[in-house]
Amino acid sequence: MTSAIRGSCQCGKVSFTVDGGFERFYLCHCSRCRKDTGSAFGANLFSTTARVTWLSGHETLRTYRLPATRHERSFCTDCGSALPTIAEGFIVVPAGCLDDAPGISPSAHICYASRAEWDNGLEGVATLDGLPS
Repeated sequence: MTSAIRGSCQCGKVSFTVDGGFERFYLCHCSRCRKDTGSAFGANLFSTTARVTWLSGHETLRTYRLPATRHERSFCTDCGSALPTIAEGFIVVPAGCLDDAPGISPSAHICYASRAEWDNGLEGVATLDGLPS
């Protein structure tokens, strides 16, 4: 049996555990996920068997569903951090909200043809271990 994975929002009001394993971990480059994250892609874990248990702050959790789509995003209304979404038949957990390692690595970049124009040839961009000076 796997141990529960802990997660929380940035302000700490919402905390939760995920019991059970993740089946998929995708880096999604679609425009919806880019808007959700404000970044090049959304990093989301998926499970049809895991359960989310809200430990605190569940009352500050909100879910936005893009009209006429299946695209949903849950977040803390105080700090805006992305949080797990419980959909019909599965859960979606943004990897960045986890406090523990998920036990799985990304398996694919999806919707890659939709990636941002500036998200090309980044292998040569400098890497820094902290903030630039």
